[in-house]
Amino acid sequence: MKNFILIKKTMSKKILKNDKYKKARGGYSRLLQICCEKCGEEICLYQKDGPGVIKRMYIDRMIEPKVSVSNKNLECPNSHTLGVKYIYDKENRPAFRIFVAAITKKIIRTG
Repeated sequence: MKNFILIKKTMSKKILKNDKYKKARGGYSRLLQICCEKCGEEICLYQKDGPGVIKRMYIDRMIEPKVSVSNKNLECPNSHTLGVKYIYDKENRPAFRIFVAAITKKIIRTG
């Protein structure tokens, strides 16, 4: 049980990526807990760079995903479809295009 608590504390102190994508969006990012809007199941932790709403979720910014990111669609554990996979052309990065009102987010950490 002691090891579980230690692992849990270590996992909660994630270091946010500091790369060209973060810098291109003003150098501001936050760690979000992403959940399904319909059932409330957690999907992943996600590093959101820059201001604005979540229109897409980059696969390289998903931390500890609870679902498969190799599938064609992003689905919660209860099979609700949250988005579709595509390549974001401007940056040539794989991402999920998120459907409107499909997810909820909670800020875990800013940085």
